[in-house]
Amino acid sequence: MTEAVGVHGLRKVYEGGTEALKGVSLSIEEGDFFALLGPNGAGKTTLIGILSGLVKKNDGVVTIFNTSIDQDAPKARTYIGLVPQEFNFNIFEKVLDIVVTQAGYYGIPRKEATERAEELLKDLGLWEKRHAPSQSLSGGMKRRLMIARGLIHAPKLLILDEPTAGVDVEMRLGMWDFLRKLNAAGTTIILTTHYLDEAQELCRNVAIINKGDILVNEPMDALLARHDKESLETVYLELTRPQ
Repeated sequence: MTEAVGVHGLRKVYEGGTEALKGVSLSIEEGDFFALLGPNGAGKTTLIGILSGLVKKNDGVVTIFNTSIDQDAPKARTYIGLVPQEFNFNIFEKVLDIVVTQAGYYGIPRKEATERAEELLKDLGLWEKRHAPSQSLSGGMKRRLMIARGLIHAPKLLILDEPTAGVDVEMRLGMWDFLRKLNAAGTTIILTTHYLDEAQELCRNVAIINKGDILVNEPMDALLARHDKESLETVYLELTRPQ
């Protein structure tokens, strides 16, 4: 299998001496649905930031589909669709325009971008809102808009940071179905979430990070079996609870 993400000996120390990542290593195969879990301040956001080129590492090697983020960062970034936790689009811009404009950053012609945007917005239940300003959307619809924007350039790797935060149950289940279909079609997905039932339901492999160290990195079923537990939440709390 092709390696979608390769991380080896990754370190990040912020000004003031905070060591966010302490030599982290992990590998994610192409086509995986991978959970990256950990408490607040564990290092998840730093790791995602380094993968997507938003945070500069101190040491280590990172490849995205065998492309080094040091040697060819622009190419590596084209493989990634990032859906951050915070809404960061223009609240006065129309839904369709937000998605089409994002495509322009990847050199996608407007006609092609509009066709792609139509397909994504229909799949995500946003087509009827395409001419509405984004500020008029519900919280769940804004989350879907973030996903559409992250997918407009057809990335091979989608990174989702708390994609269902604040979303009602019905819309959350609808997003699960969409993500399953996307993954089944070949898109590799990295999911960070505090909804551990979500990670257990969707993901085949899981890494748990705490205080800059990877505590576990293995198949979800194997992790649960090794701890003789049915719930990921129980295992997670055992591993991350302060000693």
